[in-house]
Amino acid sequence: MGERGALRARLDLLAREVAKFGAVGALGLVVNIAVSNLIWRTTEIPVVRAGLMGTAVAILFNYVGFRYWTYRDRDKSGRTRELMLFLLFSAAGAVIETGVLYLATYGFGWNSPVQSNVFKILGIGIATLFRFWSYRTWVFRALPAEEAVLDTDRFLEPRRPSDEVTPGPVPN
Repeated sequence: MGERGALRARLDLLAREVAKFGAVGALGLVVNIAVSNLIWRTTEIPVVRAGLMGTAVAILFNYVGFRYWTYRDRDKSGRTRELMLFLLFSAAGAVIETGVLYLATYGFGWNSPVQSNVFKILGIGIATLFRFWSYRTWVFRALPAEEAVLDTDRFLEPRRPSDEVTPGPVPN
């Protein structure tokens, strides 16, 4: 497989991973918004606290989706480590997400139902970028064999004549 083929294969794998991550995340978004709105509408719990509760429910939902669908082919040997890292990075994402909602609500006084939902979704979007990077890098790691195959692909390819180095003149 040439360099282009290897790059194409890696991009295809990344595109599938992003699509699966996005599908689970989209369902998690629905869960997050639904739980947050249910709490906002039916209780006296403040907006930011209710938003954080919705995030917590979505985090649990997303773990199941990521582990058993998006990253089902990844290393499963350290489940305790995986779960702890997932919760750690999810908590960091929740801080990002809730921080945006907090700033809008208490910093600018934007707390109508529409404004709360808009800033909740904006916070989720920003936190999603962080979560995608951290989950794929630290939580759901590729199996060592997969990493080795991807790293050695470029070294096992046949050399092209243009890759050859021609020696210069030999000194006397």
